[in-house]
Amino acid sequence: MAATKSESIKVYGNCDMCKTRIEKAAKIEGVNSADWSTKSKMLTLVYDPSKVKSDDVLKKVAAVGHDNEKFKADDKAYNNLPGCCKYERKK
Repeated sequence: MAATKSESIKVYGNCDMCKTRIEKAAKIEGVNSADWSTKSKMLTLVYDPSKVKSDDVLKKVAAVGHDNEKFKADDKAYNNLPGCCKYERKK
């Protein structure tokens, strides 16, 4: 079995709808599990580093509207989020 890596990354969001969206976006090939906490705003990834990089996952998460430690969602993606999912953005 390939070695897996576990990593926790701050991802901005608010609610269970955000949780579903973030986890779905993060589950790309090479990711074994993705779990986002509505309380801590931390996305915990378990992935195979020989197949995927955490940056690739974070780009996908940003693409669906969620800013994170490394990538900022574009305004269009953020503006498409439901009202309850619009977190306070860092400038």
